[in-house]
Amino acid sequence: MALSAISSQFLNRHSEIVELIIQKNWRLTALGPLEEWPQSLQTTLSICLHSRFPILFWWGPEFKMIYNDAYAPLLGNKHPAAFGSRGDQVWGEVWDSIGPRLTQVMKSGESTWSENERFTINRHGFLEEGYFTFSYSPIYVESGKIGGVFTVVTETTQVILAQQQLRLQHDQIEQINGELESKIQQRTQGLHDSLAALEKTKLELAQALLLEQALSKLKSQFVAMASHEFRTPLTVIKTSVDLVEKYTEHLKDLPIQKHFDRIGIAINHLITTLEDFLLMGQLDEGQTKVKPYPFNLVDAVNQLILDIEVLVKPNQRVESQIECFTSIYMDATLLRKILLNLLINAIKYSGSDSTIRIQGACADGLLTLSVIDQGIGIAEEEQPHIFERFFRAPNATTIAGTGLGLYIVRHYVGLLNGQVSLSSELNKGTTVTLTFPC
Repeated sequence: MALSAISSQFLNRHSEIVELIIQKNWRLTALGPLEEWPQSLQTTLSICLHSRFPILFWWGPEFKMIYNDAYAPLLGNKHPAAFGSRGDQVWGEVWDSIGPRLTQVMKSGESTWSENERFTINRHGFLEEGYFTFSYSPIYVESGKIGGVFTVVTETTQVILAQQQLRLQHDQIEQINGELESKIQQRTQGLHDSLAALEKTKLELAQALLLEQALSKLKSQFVAMASHEFRTPLTVIKTSVDLVEKYTEHLKDLPIQKHFDRIGIAINHLITTLEDFLLMGQLDEGQTKVKPYPFNLVDAVNQLILDIEVLVKPNQRVESQIECFTSIYMDATLLRKILLNLLINAIKYSGSDSTIRIQGACADGLLTLSVIDQGIGIAEEEQPHIFERFFRAPNATTIAGTGLGLYIVRHYVGLLNGQVSLSSELNKGTTVTLTFPC
């Protein structure tokens, strides 16, 4: 059987896991040659590889592990040897726990769900505790039997640790608050009697300031925790919708397709909102680290344009002109997030039949990048506030958004020792210019 059009198209894209799939001699495995895989296996593989969430599926009675790039970091040193290997050989230290559950799903066809489950695993050469939220769902093959188990998984170790720290800090704050209230009551009576009592009150006010700062930090941690907690259910919902849509491709001409589209748009909007709040929390906590390395800017921009094709409106065009033909040394991940935020804004606030341009050049030790759109523009009196947290111009309030995108851009540009500026004219468009040392 030849590869499906979906799989063939995807295997042409660059990805570490795709390279593993292409290079591996599947003829020597129980799965057999890639071109002879059943359609159900190919469809599951396509869904897995297209997802940006950690996904794997266990195939066949030996539970061969196939996973995507997002799942690979969860394996630590077990990757890439784990790819295509038996589950009990990869996760032997926890197989007594997960093996029977996988077998039960294969037998019964009933899905399972586990939330914040603790495992003691060895993925970096030593045993460590990790917490994971995951689901097991049966994968039906053409004969109607179950051929494997589909798994969506999110590591929640940092969330659980943050919750534990949150509870500890809450107790400490309650204790401080109780002590503070007690001291205020004791000192109030002597407030008019002596200067000494006034000095003590100043000290108490200083403690109150510390308390307020602690509460502010607590609030940021809660936002991060809540955002993480919402991501996993959204991941499961989106993956389930993708599966249903795959299995109902023959119904595309019916009205059901528009409902799939609406669900997808709503889920993506929620995910983007949660990611914005997570990024804001990381910035507030100073958790964003800069990790520079050399990379090709032209390739990075072209890949970004390909990745956002699904967001582009009908007849919109995204073009690039980058005059930088040598590698640059900076944090490519942060630069991608900056450009992604700017492009998403340009797409949202520009109409159909418009052109969005990315221009860039390296000269005299400086990298200059501009994102230029033909959108609704920003009034001159609003422009000084455009990089503030939660700010939205009056003419943009009818378009979905959080008001965090440009706030995040400004902070990321600062982390890269760069500068950002904006020029705009109502109903004509906006240009955002970035400069970085290179």
